[in-house]
Amino acid sequence: MTDQESQKPPDTHHMALGKAFRFALEGITYTIRSQRNMRIHLIIAACAIVACALLRLTPLEWAAILICIGLVLMTEMLNTAVEATIDLASPEYHPLAKRAKDIGAGMVFMFASLSVIVGCIIFGSAVFRLIN
Repeated sequence: MTDQESQKPPDTHHMALGKAFRFALEGITYTIRSQRNMRIHLIIAACAIVACALLRLTPLEWAAILICIGLVLMTEMLNTAVEATIDLASPEYHPLAKRAKDIGAGMVFMFASLSVIVGCIIFGSAVFRLIN
């Protein structure tokens, strides 16, 4: 096997399922360890889950909160992947690289903000139910 062949990425079509899961977990772990904002999102997610339990949300309300949590975490991971790809393609500063990174960060901010609004609506309704 040549050096170039040994550096090829794994063939995902024939990859064992266990390996695929391991690579996915490595990506999640990397994002948690390397991205402060991912850790902040996880802390807020844990608080939201505790609030869901304490406020006795309906199954549909739980689903909406969990979908928001999942999508915020996924957009943060997508942003991390985009930034890594840009750093690989453009190690030096370039205005287009900055623009792409800013757009990725804006995507996370937009969805996180929307999730806060959804959370306020759901948690506000739940608190209102409890006090009435």
